[in-house]
Amino acid sequence: MSDARTDDRTTVVVITHNRRDELLRTLAELARLPERPRVIVTDNASSDGTAEAVAHGFPGVTLLRPGRNLGAVGRNLAVRHVRTPYVAFCDDDSWWEPGSLARAADLLDARPRLAAVTARIVVEPEGTEDPVVRELRDSPLSGPDWLPGPALGSFLAAATVMRTAAFRAGGGFHPGLWLGGEEELLACDLIRQGWWLAYAEELTVHHQASLLRDSTARRVLGLRNTLWFTWLRRPLLPALRRTGRLIRTVPRDAASARAFAHATAGLPWVLRQRDPVPPDLEHRLTALERARRDSPARRYIG
Repeated sequence: MSDARTDDRTTVVVITHNRRDELLRTLAELARLPERPRVIVTDNASSDGTAEAVAHGFPGVTLLRPGRNLGAVGRNLAVRHVRTPYVAFCDDDSWWEPGSLARAADLLDARPRLAAVTARIVVEPEGTEDPVVRELRDSPLSGPDWLPGPALGSFLAAATVMRTAAFRAGGGFHPGLWLGGEEELLACDLIRQGWWLAYAEELTVHHQASLLRDSTARRVLGLRNTLWFTWLRRPLLPALRRTGRLIRTVPRDAASARAFAHATAGLPWVLRQRDPVPPDLEHRLTALERARRDSPARRYIG
């Protein structure tokens, strides 16, 4: 088992768009980690000088500039450059606690069928626990006794270390979803392949939410992608039930209307790629859906 000294098993991947100051803070935190991980940043066509600031202030960081906003697919681009067995994702407004990357690698080293471990999230500057952690800790799913914590049905990219080979086997993040709850589809496909996902209480990520965010746009994308995932992977009756429940329960406002309109417009490609999961996995998805209804975090996460 490793300690928190330099560790070459994990590469950190960050995507960013027009959050220069937050990203520079995150990179400074990552540079202080005792593991000294390689860091890859995909700059999703920032116009605020992000790329130039990274190149000047952090010349050791691998900087990718695709020239357009790839959303979550920017992580796929970065993973093409990963040569380590594990990849740690974090956002431009989050960072890993010292020692957590080495411990995550230990957990994955010892469990060949474990695809990913998701960390406890601490909200800064208050130092309080993110409400989503309760969902992770109280996951309704059962799993083998060798898991390091509760079995999960999805993960949070901002707080997860993943086996690089598993990420590639699962196809990475689907380009059709772009951004917003994009983890659910990849997680489902990984579980379908026989991989396991788990929460690990001993790992910690710190998150200081950027003020440069459009919460309405994020809700539109999140609801749209939830609908698309439902029709990509859920069998017909569960898909109809979940769609109906969302119609009844989401706020009746312009954002929800936009989300449903965008989801409807995308149905042709969704139905072409539709591949419903088998009954055993659908049973797990149903259990997760029930647990989310009572979640204080109101997040689509298993």
